[in-house]
Amino acid sequence: MAELSLNKPRFTIGRLFVYATLLLGVLFYLMPLLVMLLTSFKSMDDIRSGNLLALPDAFLFDAWIKAWSSACTGVACDGVQGYFWNSFQITIPAVLISTFLGALNGYVLTKWKFRGSDLFFGLMLFGCFIPFQVVILPMAQTLGWLGLANTTTGLVFVHIVYGMSFTTLFFRNFYVAVPTELVNAARIDGAGFFTIFWRIILPLSGPIFVVCIIWQFTQVWNDFLFGVVYSGGDTKPITVALNNLVNTSTGVKEYNVDMAAAMIAALPTLIVYVLAGKYFVRGLTAGAVKG
Repeated sequence: MAELSLNKPRFTIGRLFVYATLLLGVLFYLMPLLVMLLTSFKSMDDIRSGNLLALPDAFLFDAWIKAWSSACTGVACDGVQGYFWNSFQITIPAVLISTFLGALNGYVLTKWKFRGSDLFFGLMLFGCFIPFQVVILPMAQTLGWLGLANTTTGLVFVHIVYGMSFTTLFFRNFYVAVPTELVNAARIDGAGFFTIFWRIILPLSGPIFVVCIIWQFTQVWNDFLFGVVYSGGDTKPITVALNNLVNTSTGVKEYNVDMAAAMIAALPTLIVYVLAGKYFVRGLTAGAVKG
């Protein structure tokens, strides 16, 4: 039996077919990224004379420098650097606050249930399925009443409100798998609401925190609709600046600068998924979609 298992071929026709299919899928999805990256390092002469997948005659960083510091995004020609930092000022607080509130909501809805909590969760779940376009007008009126229109704070508030439905869903489904006996034992010993949350629930919540942070970071950073509607002249995120740069009609169309700006806008989310992608999958399989 041992000899038979040792002589068994490692690669079968079926396995080779699976690997070939996966490789084709990877190439299909990475092709646009490769085209963007190669184009961003080409000169305009290279772009006009070659094809999309041709290597540049020389790898130049001129397009990256111009996209960062001097490209025109409408009437201003200061590049995308200011808008890049605007996106961080919007994304970081929105992600942290919506994730923390989602953790609290999930904790309450699973371990401190009250009358009508299931109905409350069901109604809150509707927020995950409401299209962006539906909330534009009421949210604009709310920001006007609060005096937050065209401000970074207002845009952070919008992303917190819209993202809290998703984070609550993730945390609630994760905490369902946490034994309620742990909470009951702590309550018998005299621990209160926040003591149990900080000392028992949070230490168990590492995987789902990673899931929510990656999810929210991607959603907020890549958002265009809320950014173009609720931001002002100096508070626009990089997605709005990228749109303005690509659609500007002044001067010669510089595709290498457009691609470099697109790569700059995509770098944070690419880095997040490269560094933390495996933890995202682990968090999901640890219970983020159970319940």
